[in-house]
Amino acid sequence: MEKIVGVKFKNGCKVYYFAPGKDTYERGTDVIVETARGMEYATVVLPETEVADDKIVSPLKPIVRIATEKDRETVKRNEERKEGAMKLAREKVEKCGLVMKIIDCEFAFDGSKVTFYFSADGRVDFRELVKELSSAFRLRIELRQIGIRDEIKLVGGIAPCGRECCCSTCMPDFRKVSIKMAKNQGLSLNPGKISGLCGRLMCCLSYENDYYAEACKKVPKVGSEVDTPEGRGHVVSVNMLKMEVKVKIEQKDAVTYRDFPAEQVKFRRGGAPVKAEEEEISEEELKNLLD
Repeated sequence: MEKIVGVKFKNGCKVYYFAPGKDTYERGTDVIVETARGMEYATVVLPETEVADDKIVSPLKPIVRIATEKDRETVKRNEERKEGAMKLAREKVEKCGLVMKIIDCEFAFDGSKVTFYFSADGRVDFRELVKELSSAFRLRIELRQIGIRDEIKLVGGIAPCGRECCCSTCMPDFRKVSIKMAKNQGLSLNPGKISGLCGRLMCCLSYENDYYAEACKKVPKVGSEVDTPEGRGHVVSVNMLKMEVKVKIEQKDAVTYRDFPAEQVKFRRGGAPVKAEEEEISEEELKNLLD
């Protein structure tokens, strides 16, 4: 076990571990830490505690010091410069005739450089742009191309569920999602219903996937033939939260629909199942969702 202090940078979601210094750090304390990018301003979200050795990458760098009022003023000043810097960068992009979109920018805490984040369909030769920006800011310039998911993470927005995007509020890292997760949960395979603002599969599909993947093994597929306490029928729908199965039973001239607990329904291995109606998703749409 090793003692650590957890911090977050800016409005990020990921917690980074640092070795505690000589001071006491309460939750919400602003601190200065040393990273691979130099000195940075961070906020303590996890007071001094112990974690298992396999949860950290040794050696941990120590917290340099508690932030001062001067440090806070520096961060505030950098934030105030941001809007003007992005406006100027966009003007320079237009001047250089480049097909790229400036998404965000960040001034280093120590004032040594400014980083611009941009998106583009392909590779961009921005050497001339770097010269223009270096001349304008008199600072070291760094340009980073990011993908559509990273763009939404930086910009944020309201997701289809009505809440802020998970990637920009509560997800430390992007999770791997697949179309099978949507199938397991019985969701419509309509790209407009299972994709987020980024146009890719919604990250939240992975939240309950373990439960649905296990539940799928205990219920019959929609359209399959089953035996029930009231006779043989075909599965119309499945509720994996209640673990109930709705079955269509045809007896003589009567057709009835009944809900049965999953344990009362017996799967029939023989016979041809009735094909369930399912919205199709094209290969091109699937590729766009997974890219």
